[in-house]
Amino acid sequence: MKVVVVGGTGHIGTFLVPRLVRAGHDVVVLSRGTREPYAAAPEWQQVERLAVDREAEDRDGSFPGRVAGLGADAVVDLVCFTVEAASALVERLRGEVGHLVHCGSVWRFGPSRKLPIREDGAAAGPPTDGYGIAKDAIARLLEEETASGGLVTTSLHPGHITGPGWAPIGPLGNLDPGVWRTLSAGEPLAVPGSGAELLHHVHADDVAQAFELAVAHRDAASGESFNVVAPSALTVRGYAEIAGGWFGQEATLRPQTWEDFRAGTTDEHADTSWAHLHRSQYLAIDKARGLLGWHPRHEPEDAALEAVRWLVEHGQLEVANPLR
Repeated sequence: MKVVVVGGTGHIGTFLVPRLVRAGHDVVVLSRGTREPYAAAPEWQQVERLAVDREAEDRDGSFPGRVAGLGADAVVDLVCFTVEAASALVERLRGEVGHLVHCGSVWRFGPSRKLPIREDGAAAGPPTDGYGIAKDAIARLLEEETASGGLVTTSLHPGHITGPGWAPIGPLGNLDPGVWRTLSAGEPLAVPGSGAELLHHVHADDVAQAFELAVAHRDAASGESFNVVAPSALTVRGYAEIAGGWFGQEATLRPQTWEDFRAGTTDEHADTSWAHLHRSQYLAIDKARGLLGWHPRHEPEDAALEAVRWLVEHGQLEVANPLR
């Protein structure tokens, strides 16, 4: 098949594009062309790469026509963030393309009420921010499109995507690099809330595997949405304790109120921590396993360790003691 991947050099595309090439597909990648994939792979030599400013072309209305003009059998859209952009693409691809596969987010769900959270969202509250609201609306739009006999669509909803080349969401639910130095030194770590809040990561290659399977099994994926996360989730406490062990240290956690935690860090780190931890999500993946045959290979702590190790080895993260 000819597969067009929109946003193909980011976290997911880095692993997805080589997978699609190895599966025998003719792959075209649309991206801004401002960066290389996070990990090199020889399969990229067989990929047609086109420099496209998606945001600008969505504004002037030319993007859907550009995609349709490529004559793809399947389009994988990894960087669609508004209902308007999704709707315009669906309208243009209807009758032109066999399958549209969209990248959503588990933030289409709000704070957990009952665990695990399945794709119908009954176990979670409504989304709590603009990003999650948009991702939920796009997923519903796609489901309705296919149910009405229109374009065949699928939406996949990853958790906290983790892999080599970028910083993972840390044990406090934020990107504060100081957390890793604190844990590597065995120093007390201030933790907001109870420490029992959940974080649900997923390795980028496991996400890529799910997208590859959705493309390969169009009929099974038609009109469906899938949670795409690791087989297990980490509590704040457990994540910190595991991460301390990577450096031969025992984590010492100092619980704080959210008010005290916010006073001791930046607004950015505090806001990011709240955004992740107040959701406290654990997602079910039996649907993707059953319909797509998806089998994620990485536990969340393994994915996070791989990311941290890459950062340390490339001089992008300061730690007090070496990784074991």
